[in-house]
Amino acid sequence: MDPRTARRWHLLTGVVASAALLLQLALVVSGSAVLVEEDPPGLLTRLGRFVCYFTVQSNALVAVVSLLLATDPRRDGPALRVARVASVVGITITAVVHFLLLRPLLSLDGLDRWADVLLHQAVPVLALATWLWCGPRPRLDWRSIGFSLVWPVSWLAFILLVRLATGWVPYPFLDPADQGWAGVVVACLAVSALFLAVAAGARTVDRRLAARP
Repeated sequence: MDPRTARRWHLLTGVVASAALLLQLALVVSGSAVLVEEDPPGLLTRLGRFVCYFTVQSNALVAVVSLLLATDPRRDGPALRVARVASVVGITITAVVHFLLLRPLLSLDGLDRWADVLLHQAVPVLALATWLWCGPRPRLDWRSIGFSLVWPVSWLAFILLVRLATGWVPYPFLDPADQGWAGVVVACLAVSALFLAVAAGARTVDRRLAARP
């Protein structure tokens, strides 16, 4: 693969992810809905909740990694390998969980709808397509996958602490008031298992496809 072609795809992915995040941030600042928010709290609380969403974090990771690769598609290193697998797997889980669990709860229009489509559909599709087409690979190993698990596990632990402290959770399936603590534990285990399964699948694909760029 021509490195210039890879740069363009990585740049496009990074720009679209960044634009999606900026659009959603502007909507949060204006008091618009994030998921389902009938009575928006103060600005600082809205901003704090904004960065708590796994969707926001996974899109931000895609943006950062893609823009780094846009400067050098052959860039490598232990930290980048961990970030790369985390971004690919995280954005995949974002799309899957949104489609299966969250989409039926939403009724959005206007810019809210655009932000939702960009964050949960456009960026995941673009990120996966760019990874499959441009790589870089081979890059994924079990060590990188193991370290990448630190992020989702830490996120789950942090969200549960936020729930205990404030009563708020970003997603209904993590709310013990709705699911019970047993249901929340099952959801946490399921998300962790899904992350590991997708990562293992990504490693298999990474090893079988042709090296790029």
